[in-house]
Amino acid sequence: MSSSPNKISPIKVGLISLGCAKNLVDAEIMLGSLMKNGVEITNDAASADVVIVNTCSFIDAAQEESVDTILESAELREARNRGQGLIVSGCLPQRFRDDLPKLLPEVDAFMGIDQVAQVSDIVQQALQHRADRLNQPAPLKVNKKQVAAKLQQIDKSAPGDHSHEPNLRGTPLLNRTKTVITPAAPLMNVNARPVYIPDYETPRFRLTPKHFAYLKIAEGCNHPCSFCIIPRMRGSHRSRGQSDIAHEAKQLISEGVKEINLISQDSTYYGLDLRPKREGSIASPEKFKAAAQSLPADATTLCTLLRELNGLPGDFWIRLLYTHPAHWTDDLIETIASCKKVARYIDMPLQHIHQTMLERMRRETSQQYIVDLIAKIRARLPGIILRTTFIVGFPGETEEYFESLLKFIRETKFERMGVFTYSHEEGTRAGSMAAQLPEKTKQKRRERAMAEQLKVSREVGQRFVGREIKVLVERSATDRDLKNANVSSWEHGLIRGAGPASEFKGRYLVARGEADAPDIDGRVYIAGSKLPIGEFATVKVIGHTDYDLIAKPA
Repeated sequence: MSSSPNKISPIKVGLISLGCAKNLVDAEIMLGSLMKNGVEITNDAASADVVIVNTCSFIDAAQEESVDTILESAELREARNRGQGLIVSGCLPQRFRDDLPKLLPEVDAFMGIDQVAQVSDIVQQALQHRADRLNQPAPLKVNKKQVAAKLQQIDKSAPGDHSHEPNLRGTPLLNRTKTVITPAAPLMNVNARPVYIPDYETPRFRLTPKHFAYLKIAEGCNHPCSFCIIPRMRGSHRSRGQSDIAHEAKQLISEGVKEINLISQDSTYYGLDLRPKREGSIASPEKFKAAAQSLPADATTLCTLLRELNGLPGDFWIRLLYTHPAHWTDDLIETIASCKKVARYIDMPLQHIHQTMLERMRRETSQQYIVDLIAKIRARLPGIILRTTFIVGFPGETEEYFESLLKFIRETKFERMGVFTYSHEEGTRAGSMAAQLPEKTKQKRRERAMAEQLKVSREVGQRFVGREIKVLVERSATDRDLKNANVSSWEHGLIRGAGPASEFKGRYLVARGEADAPDIDGRVYIAGSKLPIGEFATVKVIGHTDYDLIAKPA
């Protein structure tokens, strides 16, 4: 039977998500909410009724990519679908909510982090706004360089320290939203300081492969790092309830997920914001340790969460991402040691090692504290894989300070490491510091640091040769995989380089071991194609490239 000619087709929405895994989860929540409300999702942007660009504003380069994507989406609309609505979500509207409607008049609606679950209503509003605008003169086209320059200028007038901004939960300001609705100007629906955190009941459509998922355990950040804009965009730290997280984890496992990646801005702070009578900052190691020790016996912490997740039935990995060195405790180390499902992998960005640089960065940890912590972790967790990131070219970094970092890299031998060049962010403390370094100096230092890490990485790869390891098989390798195409991440620095394609002959599978987080670390290339995809397998390592392992089925 043919369908009725009067049947109304569902709205079609296309979504482009930029940035980190935390942003990806926000995109998955938007898609889940849209699908729950009968919206059709499409990968063809030109045919969509509405396109959503979920933006990143972590550093300048990410911000420029976001602006580029917005303007390219607007150009595609003008060429192929002039009635299409355009929505911008994520960190860019959070950071510049008062100014984006003027800077990007092509956009029909801006939405913030607190509005991700309200996306269906905003889609309707954007469509109406676009229909109204088609009957008016088109806005003047904007130049992306002018937009980027204006955003930097705006940030110069923003406060550089956000560590003392209030937590709006429980206050009349909690849901205060900047809302602008006129036919000529885009709709702006962004809370001044976000408070949203998803829960198990929130619809979600996962964009990751079936065998792994990201599980957001908290949102926001309380740290005062002088180079970082995240607290201003994402708000204060706020943890999800432990039972809620466990409920979602059970569901993911039942769907076939073999790897649960726990994410937040600071995973080691999880649960501490839920403590009774919390007062003042506990960001420093001493204050954090004292606060953790004073908790009631039944308090929620990262340790209690890991133990509950570890106790869930099934064969799966729990990977802990985004930990802060200031918040590691002996209890956390012992918990990881006793939880066999927690991957022997620690993601702990250190940013620098020289004492002066740590103080200028406001990292709240000393050089000796970091050295002692790493020694303690490695002693209690033999075979642990340590991943970290460093920032080079920070204001005031002398050649002497940088050489101390190189020495630390050589001596510590991190199994996984990425390096950023310092990104000058207006609106941060570091943005107004004296002794800003030239871009050429920053790039040269990054190259020197990665050259040191390359030597370490080759040593690490060699140590794996001859061993049998458990891996999670991801997919068949493409020609591009086998040429080791460059992969980069705004949060983890450049982490792969070009490698010799001659290493690979025949058919291969791509897999990851406990040592490799999705998208940011190395891979294991398995000769042959007979192992089941999306499942665990045991393989024997027979070789390595600069950053990857080569293996065969055991």
